[in-house]
Amino acid sequence: MGIFVWIVIGLLAGLIARAIMPGKQPGGIIVTVLLGIGGGLLGGWLGSAITGHGLTGFSFWSLLLAVIGALILLFIYQLVSNMVDRRRHRPA
Repeated sequence: MGIFVWIVIGLLAGLIARAIMPGKQPGGIIVTVLLGIGGGLLGGWLGSAITGHGLTGFSFWSLLLAVIGALILLFIYQLVSNMVDRRRHRPA
């Protein structure tokens, strides 16, 4: 049951992060879930480091931390993806 909750929170966090982040994001639904799950891990770590409260199951606080983490990861993912695209399309 725990893995299922992580996937659901990850999907929700990834979808919310994609809706908040402007521009066209690369990747599909699998990337969205992975960004959300990674965002949950990052957000939980940041939340526990800053406030002493990490992810506590399916709650508003957990979803908020996961969305913040997913936004950070999505921003980094866009930067890396844009750099790779620029290198691919660089004239020889």
